[in-house]
Amino acid sequence: MGIKKKSFLLVFNQTLSEPMEVTGMNINIYENKTAMSAAAGEYAVALIKNAIRDRGLATIVTATGASQIEMVNHIVNAPGIDWSKVVMFHLDEYIGLPNSHPASFRKYIQERYLDKLPPLQETILINGENDPDQEVERLNHLLSDREVDLALVGIGENGHLAFNDPPADFDTESPYLVVSLDEGCRQQQLGEGWFNHIDQVPKEAISMSVQQILKSRHLICTVPDQRKANAVKNCLTGPVSNQHPASILQEHPSTVFFFDREASALLPA
Repeated sequence: MGIKKKSFLLVFNQTLSEPMEVTGMNINIYENKTAMSAAAGEYAVALIKNAIRDRGLATIVTATGASQIEMVNHIVNAPGIDWSKVVMFHLDEYIGLPNSHPASFRKYIQERYLDKLPPLQETILINGENDPDQEVERLNHLLSDREVDLALVGIGENGHLAFNDPPADFDTESPYLVVSLDEGCRQQQLGEGWFNHIDQVPKEAISMSVQQILKSRHLICTVPDQRKANAVKNCLTGPVSNQHPASILQEHPSTVFFFDREASALLPA
């Protein structure tokens, strides 16, 4: 995969309330997680409203990690979104985990979106309790012909994008696929408090593929915390590599990054 020359546009403490033309990598750094999350949420709200205005429908994909919670709260509480014109997918789900488990991403979507909003036009949730191959086939059928307006993503401690751990599959065109979770990913889930012991963390998941994520018109990548700083540096300042899966975001024409100062600490001045 070719490596393009990178340029940086650093914006400090600026709220991006309207979509912009992105040249190079658009990186926005905030003093803390709360300010970062509010700015990313406001930008997401603007993109959702614009999609509804321009096309009558907004199709969005949402991440469900701990790093996204404050931003999700901002989106859910924002006025003026006609949620009856929103279709929602999510990025990934553990295989074999019931939706009653605290780490279930279906549970996350239900509690942090659906329970707080009027009915959406459609919400497509990944059921990790189904047969994985059949569930992937079902999801691929539902997503393959849709245009996605916005994907909300993060970067894992191991550089993963969704649950595409290194070495990630950069080539498959399948919208969803079954993936194996590496030790670094599983340790992150344990460290964030979702599980009590590493043996409880599933070893497989269903994840949206890298190529499907890149098909979104707009990407918002929100990353807080010092523990992500090394991954941010590797994914944004090094070459595009499936050993650092989120580095592929360098090649997307409309990705806006939101970091707090801790997550951006190792980026060039």
